[in-house]
Formats: sequence, structure tokens, C-alpha cells
Amino acid sequence: MNIDRITEKLSILADAAKYDVSCASSGSDRKNNNKGIGNASNGICHAYTEDGRCVSLLKILLTNHCIYDCAYCVSRKSNDVKRAAFTVQEAVDLTINFYRRNYIEGLFLSSGIFSNADYTMERLVLVAKKLRTEHKFNGYIHLKTIPGASDDLVKEAGLWADRLSINVEMPTEKSLALLAPDKKRADMLRPMQFLKDAIIQHKEEKKIFSKVPMFAPAGQSTQMVIGATPETDLEILYLANGFYKKFNMRRVYYSGYVPISNDNRLPAIGTPVPMIRENRLYQADWLMRFYGFAVQEIVNKDNPLLDADIDPKLSWALRNLHLFPIDINKADYQLIVRVPGIGIQSAKKICAARKFSKLGSTHLKKIGVAHNRARYFIHSANEMELKDWQPQQLKSIILKETSSKYQPNFSPQLNLF
Repeated sequence: MNIDRITEKLSILADAAKYDVSCASSGSDRKNNNKGIGNASNGICHAYTEDGRCVSLLKILLTNHCIYDCAYCVSRKSNDVKRAAFTVQEAVDLTINFYRRNYIEGLFLSSGIFSNADYTMERLVLVAKKLRTEHKFNGYIHLKTIPGASDDLVKEAGLWADRLSINVEMPTEKSLALLAPDKKRADMLRPMQFLKDAIIQHKEEKKIFSKVPMFAPAGQSTQMVIGATPETDLEILYLANGFYKKFNMRRVYYSGYVPISNDNRLPAIGTPVPMIRENRLYQADWLMRFYGFAVQEIVNKDNPLLDADIDPKLSWALRNLHLFPIDINKADYQLIVRVPGIGIQSAKKICAARKFSKLGSTHLKKIGVAHNRARYFIHSANEMELKDWQPQQLKSIILKETSSKYQPNFSPQLNLF
């Protein structure tokens, strides 16, 4: 292996891969039980696992050569950038060498399109297959599925990778046609349905046959670019909700557009999407997936954009003050978990602890409730029912009191509620 040549390729292809944000906690339970190397028990690159570990992976493109000319993509064929490509064996060797030096715990592999979808997908699959079979690698592998690739290749990818993802690219078909006219929405949705059906089939077979091979145990995910086109948060969240319900998607990732071109179809260079918008979408996404919120409760036709000043849970509470304050010692779990400052684990602890004694503010603080926010929406054993607040008044008070203590966390993997 020519070290200088590989180092140059790595510099180019790792930098090109940074625009793909869809690598977070894996959800895979692949175990190292065949005397191989690696273990994908909890998570991957720059994500915090359930037990608090921060883990990493090698995140590269197989190539940044591409036959497509997507206006928002740094690797588009018309862009004047330095090109490079790994061979299959170079990608395999690089992964193993990085793992043996304890730099990584897995691989996130995507690619530009060499000559067609199948040609590219075949090489992505071959990298994963070689790692699993020749090196007994049990670490996490996330492969990007190339839109338009054959079902056979997608199915084989699922046998070697922990997670597969197909980027939907843009929130609407109209935006995709404008900025990526060579791509078709149907080529993205078809493999999503195929993967959903294949994952379900393998789970059913596993119930009957004990030696059924693993198939994409961490499921599938997708990513969309936000801010390059004028879709509202309402449109974006409705699309994401549809993916979760229709395709059993594990995660939808929101990538704020980074200006890389003077194309008149795109926002001007120097006006990137504010990171806070990306963060608010992740918070809203979390509310939909884990807190039981419907899209129309978070955003609606009258309020199609998420509030940049406050998180969507607090925004919902301020629009529904008629439901508050609630009695923390009597209210049901579904309402307690909707109180700003009370997360899922805290709500469960409250419901368990109040069986033994009346809970007051001291108890709530010990449980982990953000009492400086929650106290405006609850009353407990040692607190009187709070006065009636006007939404804007209460918003100003909470922002003032929490601004020094509460800073938005921009990690899409962390629960901020």
C-alpha cells in the first residue's frame, strides 16, 4: 500500500463525506462471537450510547466521482474539485488498519456514482462482505444504498451491513426535480419499501428458524437537505412522519444546507441554514417518535415554522396553557411527559415515586426534573397552584430565567427534554 497515495485519497474522500450526517447511534446488537474483531453492541461515530460511551467510525466515500450534477452536492460532476477513488481492497485495508490502532469501532461508507447505480452498489457491498468474511469484522457497518440499484444487491447489502440508508435528498419531489433533475423520487422510495419488507420477512423467519442470518439489524434511515429550497418545517415534519409510519424508518436526518455554489437556484453563498433550525427539527422529531406528539400539535398551517427561541415542547405548552398547571401527584403519565422540563425517564420515576409519598419540588429536583422550567406548568405537594399566565409573558420569563442555564444542544442524538 502506497501510504502517501492512500493518505491523499483519505483526505479527499473523508472531507467529501462530512456532508452526510446520517451516522448516529446504530441500534445494532451484532456480537463478536466467532473470535473475530470488533463489536457493534451500542453505537457508532460521534454518538453517545445508552451507557454514555462516545464511539467512532471511519466515515468515507468510496469515490467522489459522480455522474450526477445535483446542485447542492459538493461532489457533483460540474464542480471543480480534486477527485479520488478507493479500490475495494484499499477501503477494506484502511478500515482494518484504523480499527487495529483503536481509532474506530466501525465503518460508514457512502459513494458518488461511478458509472451506474449497480456498478457502485456492487463495490460498496463487496467492501462489507470482505470485512465480514475475510477479516471476521464484527464492528458496525453502515452502507449507503444507491438509488436505482437492483433489489438483489440491496438484499445482499442487508446481509453484511448493520444499517442501510437511502437519502431522500430533498423534502419534496418538486425540489428534487429543480436541484437534482437526474434523480427520480421513485428510485429512492422503492428500495425503502423493499428494505422494510425484507427486514420484516427476516424477523418472521427468525421466529421459526434459529440460524437465519442477520439482515440490517439496525434498520434503515434517510436524510434530507433543508434550507436549500423553501419548504416549511410543517412540510418537512409531515414527510418525516410519513417515513416513520410507512417504511418503519429508524431515523430521519436533517442536514442544513451548506452553501457550496453560486447556482441561482440555491441560497447565496454566505447564507447557510442556521444550525438552530436543524436542532429544532431534531427536537420535534424526538417528540414525534418518543413523546407521542402528532405533527399538527408541533406545527400547523397557522404556525408552519418551529420557534427558534424555544424548543418545540415548550412552544406547544405555551399554546395549550388551558391544560396547565397539572397536579404532578395525580396527572397521568401521558400528560406529565408533555411538561417542559420533564423527560421520559423523569416522568416514569414520578409515576413510580408518588405511590409512596406526595412529591414536592425537592423530590422533583432529585428525580432530575428541570424544575426552573417545569414549575410554571405543575403544582406539587408543597406548592400552590400557579397564577394564570399569558403565553408571551410566560415565554419571556422562562427565556430570562433559563438563558444562563439552558443552552440548546445541537447533537441530534441527545434527548433535550
